[in-house]
Amino acid sequence: MTGGMGGGLFGPKARSPAELVRHTRDLLRFIADHPEPCSGKLEAKREQKITDLSISVRAMKSILYGDGDGDPVAEACTQLTREFFKDNTLRLVIVCVPHMDLETQKEVTLVFANLARQKVDSRIPASDYLEVNQDLLDILMAGFNNRDIAIHYSTILRDCVRHQVAARYVLYSQHMKKFFDYIQFPDFSPSSEAFKTFKELLTRHKSSAAEFFTKNYDWFFSDFHTKLLHSSNYVTKRQSIQLLGDILLERTNSSVMLRYVSSKENLIVLMNLLRVTRHFIILMLE
Repeated sequence: MTGGMGGGLFGPKARSPAELVRHTRDLLRFIADHPEPCSGKLEAKREQKITDLSISVRAMKSILYGDGDGDPVAEACTQLTREFFKDNTLRLVIVCVPHMDLETQKEVTLVFANLARQKVDSRIPASDYLEVNQDLLDILMAGFNNRDIAIHYSTILRDCVRHQVAARYVLYSQHMKKFFDYIQFPDFSPSSEAFKTFKELLTRHKSSAAEFFTKNYDWFFSDFHTKLLHSSNYVTKRQSIQLLGDILLERTNSSVMLRYVSSKENLIVLMNLLRVTRHFIILMLE
């Protein structure tokens, strides 16, 4: 059996990993073509497709992570990965996430997290796919504006920017400036997700981040100061101080650090922030 996709003794033959992906892709195409509730028999068909999709996603997860009866099989993972990135399965997944139930949304992010790291013939298919489908990153970034899908889109986005080609695209896009607004959302969940993704972009790929800071020094640190370090939200302020420290103390950012600390105004800001942070810590301990 492949992830529980087969029938009983006289049931249908179990699908291979590649067949499972093709079946999943067909389900996604139907849901993408019928995103909203329909009427009559078409709605019944749509609901069945959504149910079947949940089963298929669970089966892919079982192949990639293993199940209670055994560990994942390398060849099965390779077959699944090769087929998944052969066609626009990821695009369909992203488009259909808003129409999945909560459990399937969680499982599909786990499936992609695994696929994003898989190697096939010494290459990473996810990286190659994202290099020619960078518009998907725009769709994922727009997800921060939708509280219902923000956590799922941001999770997928973070797995995308593990690949330098995707991270560089976001770093040099108009989206970087939007992070300062997303992080200040009043709702904790999308705000927290935005900060985690923001930090990933600025710390994972050292050389790309250093180049970004050098080329965007003025506006970036200006916005970082005014919108994050001076945020009225204590959690945002404290996380931002820690992130700033991580940025400045990173060896590849040595030239940026020298430029930063050469400013008397920056040093005053840091001293004031450290004083405020220490005050809050003392109050919390009392």
